[in-house]
Amino acid sequence: MKRAVTLSALACLLAVTAAAPAASETPAAGRGAPTASAGNASAAGKASALDTVPRRGVLRVCTTGDYRPFSHLDPATGKYSGVDIKMAGDLARSLGATPRYVATTWAGLVGDLSAGRCDIAMGGVSVTLPRARSVYFSAPTRTDGKTPLVRCTDKDKYRTLQQIDRPGTRVIVNPGGTNEEFARAQLHRAALTVHPDNTTIFDEIIAGRADVMMTDASETRYQAKIHPELCSLHPDKPFSFSEKAYALPRGDDEFKAYVDQWVHLATHDGTYQKYEDAWMK
Repeated sequence: MKRAVTLSALACLLAVTAAAPAASETPAAGRGAPTASAGNASAAGKASALDTVPRRGVLRVCTTGDYRPFSHLDPATGKYSGVDIKMAGDLARSLGATPRYVATTWAGLVGDLSAGRCDIAMGGVSVTLPRARSVYFSAPTRTDGKTPLVRCTDKDKYRTLQQIDRPGTRVIVNPGGTNEEFARAQLHRAALTVHPDNTTIFDEIIAGRADVMMTDASETRYQAKIHPELCSLHPDKPFSFSEKAYALPRGDDEFKAYVDQWVHLATHDGTYQKYEDAWMK
């Protein structure tokens, strides 16, 4: 009799156990259940550009158009060209879209991207911590740094910051970007002029109205290539270290992950180097 009761109780226990859902199929909320990160665009109720760009068929690209070799707007034709313009076309095609360029300025670039006027900012954008407080940055495309561009006749006069930062030296910068930021931080005795047009700023040095511009080594190489009167000083050993990357909307983790992977492939399969060589060599 005792044995029969025991067997009956065991049978009931097995029936209850079989009816209960497996823990791996229905994880308890707050105890191992998958949750979206706070920065995830979908979790915040906002669709990721990884989904909206293919649906729209257009990749909106904020770019200044005044920074060769990365982004140049031809005022005669209204067309953009440059290393990052080629890259923008590749990124758009990878998403089944076409690029549409949104004009911006260096001072307004972060605000335009944050306000949703574009999906990505491209065109020689330097990674800085102040910018990184408002936007994401992709994996870097290249390293860079500030170095002098001068008339070749003066190439021995302005090789160091000490030589540049003297009374009588006329330094020229474009407004609102890292060139102006660097010059104001490093120069205390040289005369500093802010020139509003980055496409004509180099003519000021050639004409003798300015002596030095300190900008990214990549830009000094390009300008020295197209202006034989100008020399890029020690571009392999710039005064500072920086990286170029693409700025992305803060919080859109899915799109950032995609762009990071795309940049990684383009910088390792020769694609980016091919575009850069076409402008720099």
